[in-house]
Amino acid sequence: MIDVYISADMSSRSIGARDVENTLRSEQERRGDFRVVTTGSRGAFFLEPLIEVATAHGRVGYANVNASDVAALLEQGLLEGAAIAPFSIGVVTEHPFFKGQQRITFQRCGVIETGSIEAYENASGYAGLRRALSELGPAAIIDQVKRSGLRGRGGAAFPTGIKWQTVADIVSLKKYVVANGDEGDPGTYADRMLMEGDPFALLEGMTICARAVGAQQGYIYIRAEYPRAQAVMKQAVQSARDAGYLGASILDSGFAFDVDVRSGAGAYVCGEETALLESLEGKRGMVRPKPPYPAISGLFGQPTVINNVTTLATIPSIIVDGGDQYGSIGAGRSRGTIPLQLAGSLRTPGLVEVPFGVTLREVINTYGGGVPEGHQLLAVQVGGPLGDLMPDSGLDLPIDFDAFSAAGSMLGHGGVVVYDERTNPLQLAHRLMAYVAHESCGKCAPCRLGSQRAAEILDAMRRGETQPDDVQLIDDIAFAMRGSSLCALGMMAPTPVLSAIQRFPMWFSEVNDAK
Repeated sequence: MIDVYISADMSSRSIGARDVENTLRSEQERRGDFRVVTTGSRGAFFLEPLIEVATAHGRVGYANVNASDVAALLEQGLLEGAAIAPFSIGVVTEHPFFKGQQRITFQRCGVIETGSIEAYENASGYAGLRRALSELGPAAIIDQVKRSGLRGRGGAAFPTGIKWQTVADIVSLKKYVVANGDEGDPGTYADRMLMEGDPFALLEGMTICARAVGAQQGYIYIRAEYPRAQAVMKQAVQSARDAGYLGASILDSGFAFDVDVRSGAGAYVCGEETALLESLEGKRGMVRPKPPYPAISGLFGQPTVINNVTTLATIPSIIVDGGDQYGSIGAGRSRGTIPLQLAGSLRTPGLVEVPFGVTLREVINTYGGGVPEGHQLLAVQVGGPLGDLMPDSGLDLPIDFDAFSAAGSMLGHGGVVVYDERTNPLQLAHRLMAYVAHESCGKCAPCRLGSQRAAEILDAMRRGETQPDDVQLIDDIAFAMRGSSLCALGMMAPTPVLSAIQRFPMWFSEVNDAK
């Protein structure tokens, strides 16, 4: 029986993959000579809906297929991997978008059947947990994570092994592991893509973490806007329980750990770890002062590991191959690979996973295809709505947490949004600050009041009502927000606005005919 693969990722379905899947299933029933397998997406959304067919030469792809094309493609030899214009792209892994990537965290996403624990096991799934239970004790697990150099992929880039060590060293009757899936940055989708495409990788990483730190309960906090991710993860949790990978005695080892899936509160600030904990406890998502840090006093006042979804999903590979192997990849103190989500004005947007050290320009041009023909790059925003607006001259910066920090920028969750000359920098600055004003939890006055006042000033400027001291007033507000906000939302909110003023001053001047 020939396997035909189609993505069930929500981004793929939003552009017709569900209709293609339904048509394939109808043809499957009629013909009976192939099997439809639903996967996650490989991340090349410019190729979706993408059908793949297993052949002796590898998985052959057919891109941008509509439901109305399916019957004709089958008649023309799709099941044999025939070259059919204009759909054929050849062996998928040889496509330029994928060929140069080094996929570790996303090695199975788009490849194996989503939700099938057997498919996950056949792709080396749960080998890391088995090693953690049979060969490595808690201290050895943490040592491997430290040796890997893995840093949090959620934005803060804190060393994962040190966080785990802190929780492990505390004597407590109750400890927790929390996966932060409240992916709120515009232009980011790595967490959702992984949860929808390779959910057991997250569960395995959480279970290994629990074994290392002595936790008994885990929670996956998924943003409310991701209903399919929630459904896939809940089904995966139940499958893992049924197979003995979660529960009272995992793989008959005597080690107990279980996981629950919780829906987010629909607030951007709940991506901040302490606000997330407040929400998990049933309270309004508001930032807690730190210290104490969650590793010491987290969920319900107990020691808690909070890691991003992609951070935890990287753990199984580190345990299987060894921390030194993972740590041999990368640049400086940024080790391993990083998933980058390319969006905006690009020819070939999508998710890529590359080693640290490649330049931002290389990522944008090699994988993103550069800006569409006839347009000019204006700026690139990396790290979400709080990130710096980088001009073309800044694109030779290596993808490296510390290099970005030294340049006054941040990698954040790896979102890369490209703007071309059709973007109005003043309107963009207003939208970004208005977004922060709307999403502020309101707990601290600098963020609550400062973001609102800055948004009002930018809105007046956008309407042509610029006052001589507006730019200075924005700078003063930014100084207050950066110096006294409780969390990164308030501290970083002025960054894109100030960079827009610095790099595109004519748009913020009192006389601006371009408005």
